[in-house]
Amino acid sequence: MLGDVIDLLVCPVCRDDLILSDGSVRCPRGHSFDVARQGYLNLLNTPVRGDTPEMVAARTAFLERGHYAPIAETVAALSAGDVLDAGAGTGHYLARAVRDRGLALDVSKHALKKAAKAHPKIGAVAADVWKPLPVRDAAFDTVLNVFAPRNASEFHRVLKPTGRLITVTPNPDHLEPVVERFGLLTVDDEKDRRLSDTLGDHFARDVTEPVAGWLDLTAAEVMSVIAMGPNAWHARAGDVREGARVRMSVQVTVWRPKS
Repeated sequence: MLGDVIDLLVCPVCRDDLILSDGSVRCPRGHSFDVARQGYLNLLNTPVRGDTPEMVAARTAFLERGHYAPIAETVAALSAGDVLDAGAGTGHYLARAVRDRGLALDVSKHALKKAAKAHPKIGAVAADVWKPLPVRDAAFDTVLNVFAPRNASEFHRVLKPTGRLITVTPNPDHLEPVVERFGLLTVDDEKDRRLSDTLGDHFARDVTEPVAGWLDLTAAEVMSVIAMGPNAWHARAGDVREGARVRMSVQVTVWRPKS
């Protein structure tokens, strides 16, 4: 619920406290923000393109079938305390990882409608992960970053010194043979090195858990896995005519903040 996490948030304009009162949010300096009737708070200063209703529907359909359950279970087992999910989408992973309180950040209002209802301990907020996060310093025990953009300096700022960042990144063979068959976005062999370069100034790699297996997907599920993420902008899921045995292959990595 939004009221449970409001003390973890700050005004995106002046960085002052936020107050939730009578269904609205404001700061002492007079900046006010809308709470949608679906329960999420909009702290975006300017509109940002996010997941469309079609992408959210495809992701919901795919994840609810449990295909990525091993990923969610691994992330949940590694999480602790108050959990922030940066690029949370529908809140699927956060709902399984949350312990005390959870905060879902995303730019897509369509995804946040789902995230706001994903778990009673979750508050959902529209915010751009590339910008300064509307979150207090050292507020969270865990930051999740699952198939999402990474802002290393901000993740470091909002984590407690004893906290952890958990990233989920695809391996080069993730979603084969669908990637090759439909010309989807590929993951190159330098992905892991670039991840270390991106995070290395602020975090030290602690432990990496590989999660891999085979998914026997129907044609409709293949269409969903194409349409639920960035590939929706690059490929036509309507070209799918039959099911496929598809590789799931990711790295779940825990990173510790450097002092």
